[in-house]
Amino acid sequence: MKYDMVIGLEIHSELKTSSKIFCGCKNEFGGEPNTRCCPICLGIPGTLPVLNKKVLEYTIKAGLAMQCKIAHFSKFDRKNYFYPDMPKAYQVSQYNLPICYDGYVDIEVGDQIKRIGIERIHIEEDAGKLIHCSHEQSSLIDYNRCGVPLIEIVTRPDLRSPEEARIFLETVKSILEYTEVSDCKMQEGSLRADVNLSLKPKGYEALGVRTEMKNINSLRAVERAALAEAERQTQRLESGQKVYQETRRWDDNKGESIMMRDKEKAMDYRYFPEPDLTPIRIDDNLTKAIQASIPELPRQRRDRYVSQLGIPKYDAALITLNKTLADFFDRASEICGNPKLVSNWIMTDTMRRIKEKGEEILNSSLNGYNFGRILLSLEKGEITHASAIQVIDVLLETGEDPINIIKRLALYVQRDGTLVREAVREVIKENPKALNDYISGKEKAMVFLMGKTMAALQGRGDPFHVKNILVKELQEYL
Repeated sequence: MKYDMVIGLEIHSELKTSSKIFCGCKNEFGGEPNTRCCPICLGIPGTLPVLNKKVLEYTIKAGLAMQCKIAHFSKFDRKNYFYPDMPKAYQVSQYNLPICYDGYVDIEVGDQIKRIGIERIHIEEDAGKLIHCSHEQSSLIDYNRCGVPLIEIVTRPDLRSPEEARIFLETVKSILEYTEVSDCKMQEGSLRADVNLSLKPKGYEALGVRTEMKNINSLRAVERAALAEAERQTQRLESGQKVYQETRRWDDNKGESIMMRDKEKAMDYRYFPEPDLTPIRIDDNLTKAIQASIPELPRQRRDRYVSQLGIPKYDAALITLNKTLADFFDRASEICGNPKLVSNWIMTDTMRRIKEKGEEILNSSLNGYNFGRILLSLEKGEITHASAIQVIDVLLETGEDPINIIKRLALYVQRDGTLVREAVREVIKENPKALNDYISGKEKAMVFLMGKTMAALQGRGDPFHVKNILVKELQEYL
């Protein structure tokens, strides 16, 4: 029997506020264990939380960017469960009155646009972190993360493949980065996803039994986890076994999931209104002000690059997916004046460097301003392609001003006709076989001699100028 996959995501994103959700503790990743927490984070009896207004504003901003409706009235609820990483034995969350609801995000799958519904976006506090000691039968707890503000983005079950799940998460990540409500550093856990997946016989309307895989923290892992879970459920169904509603943990190294527990229901958490926090009323003026602050989002930026700058759609989509890279492109284009040249270099040289050294290089000395200056020198014919690569290499290594690098290494294009002619004659003299091949009509000989001449000039020759002189010199032998 063939099955249709039904996938929904729950995306948890830590908000990029200066302080935590209910107290003044710093909201920063890392630090010495248990040094960024206080009696409020730890839920010590007698303490009272106060909502960080920025958390509310960032939540509304994220919701509006995902086409959500904004509630005029909302409240917090206690989600009761006992686990060592939550010392007060409950989490402050939102149950039936979320801040944002009934939105959508459009994703591109191949050449098709697909609309994925957003059920809700609500606020909650993050838990601490358990560190399991492999050499001992014990675990340590770091409460620094307790009270870090989170939004949970809950989709409708509209995703139909692991690829769609990955693309959706990638799109949401990009929106959150553009609105600057989250840094979305998945390696630090500030963006993670739970994958809810079920199978139903092809053509049937009724949904199957779903499982949930918790806290997946990479785009690739979301796709792999969904694919593996679909295969696991298919095997069970085809062998006559049942699929149980359960929570599973995905091990990306092993490429498999492990059962953790039966899936909880809302009644298991005994939700009730949070007595220590007043309800929230959101007026239209606040919503309008936040709406006005939303910047150009990824798809709008991509469309502008294509229609106004003439950038190929594929290149524009890749550049705008990452806000840091898109800002880098904009600044370099402003300095260089040739967006197509900047795009071509980003898609080749810069992408290669990001793959090798990480995205951090875009915030180093190789910023959009310096990159634009290097490409401006290339555009003006002052340096060659090879020299531009060399300047970037030295810039990343030393942080030196790019124009100083060009001067210090004498990388300006060599246009001295006498010097170029001497180099050409020396190359012809040292390569008699290539000369004979050229005389006999073999075009590759010309390419070979051109390459040798450019090498003799250490990549500083103007290719057009060098070729003209080479052709004239070779004519003497015909």
